[in-house]
Amino acid sequence: MTKETLKYAFLQTLPVLFGYLFMGIAFGILLERAGYNFIWAFFISSIVYAGSMQFVLIGLLGGGMGLFSMILLTLSVQSRHIFYGLSFIEKFKVMGKAGWYMIFSLTDETYSLLCGMKIPKELNEKKVFFTVAALDQSYWIAGCTLGAILGGFIGFDTTGIDFAMTALFVVIFIEQWYGFQSHIPAMVGIACGLAALIIFGANAFILPALIASVCLLLVFKNSIKQGESQEVCQ
Repeated sequence: MTKETLKYAFLQTLPVLFGYLFMGIAFGILLERAGYNFIWAFFISSIVYAGSMQFVLIGLLGGGMGLFSMILLTLSVQSRHIFYGLSFIEKFKVMGKAGWYMIFSLTDETYSLLCGMKIPKELNEKKVFFTVAALDQSYWIAGCTLGAILGGFIGFDTTGIDFAMTALFVVIFIEQWYGFQSHIPAMVGIACGLAALIIFGANAFILPALIASVCLLLVFKNSIKQGESQEVCQ
């Protein structure tokens, strides 16, 4: 890893740093109040590293849920990651052993960054990808562990800080809108998201929206490729 790679990756992950740090602190505080110290917070964020599922896990630790039921619950909560991985299969394959870590570390925010980055030609894409993923997880581990250490000593209200993640997605969407000739993928995503939200509600719309988006993008694949070809020619 070169200094240039680390600097570029760090600048790209700054929004994730602030979001993960405060969200991780919130998780650590909840975990500590449930009776688990910072050692648990460190290893859970290092091994599980599942964002929303970690918050669900706090209630499961003392709930007596069976292993099979826990596996099914985790799969349902994190199933959207199946679709994230589809778009990076080929790129992760050529990364060798590091590809396994990339699969493990592909969170919502890391996926968004990898999709939105325009890596300078002088930098190695594989090294940038790995560095971004590693930095994002280090932020999450630091936040979770710090939150568990501080426990109930934090006196300020952190309500709304998680909006940093939403803001990150909005910025990436706008950059991709202006950066690509074809707007079909963006329009498909918006339409499927809104339709699924209306039909399934806020708590269950993500997976149906992703399935519908993938199906429609396959239908419009040729149109998207034509738009990209026009962009290259221009």
